[in-house]
Amino acid sequence: MAYIKYKELTKYYNFSREIEIKDIPEYVYTYIEDEEQILIAYSTYDDMFLLTNNKLIVIDTSGLIFKSQKIHFFPFVRISSTAIEFSRGKAAIHLSMDSGYQVRLNFVKLTKEEQERIKKVYMNMIKTISTKRVRIN
Repeated sequence: MAYIKYKELTKYYNFSREIEIKDIPEYVYTYIEDEEQILIAYSTYDDMFLLTNNKLIVIDTSGLIFKSQKIHFFPFVRISSTAIEFSRGKAAIHLSMDSGYQVRLNFVKLTKEEQERIKKVYMNMIKTISTKRVRIN
């Protein structure tokens, strides 16, 4: 049997501003489970990135007049490898999923404090990913 691995989501996002948790649109909470907590949220003009204690959520908005949204969920247990990259005023999180998807989340126009915050959240994410991927037989 032969099959083609479907790899649509190899995309870059350039998030430029952090969103206060209280300012996150109400519709987003329909994608958050009761026991989940939003740790950080960033946006571009159209797109949004949320990191919870269980998953990453990327809301990809397209179109100028008739906007459509595609909502991507990346459970931590499905992330196979990650990397973080820093340069002056920027940070990038690289994700490779078990399915072969690759995602790059760019954060631009950052202060040193914002870079440190992203680093802390990333390290917490790595710790959670490691814990959730450990299987006891």
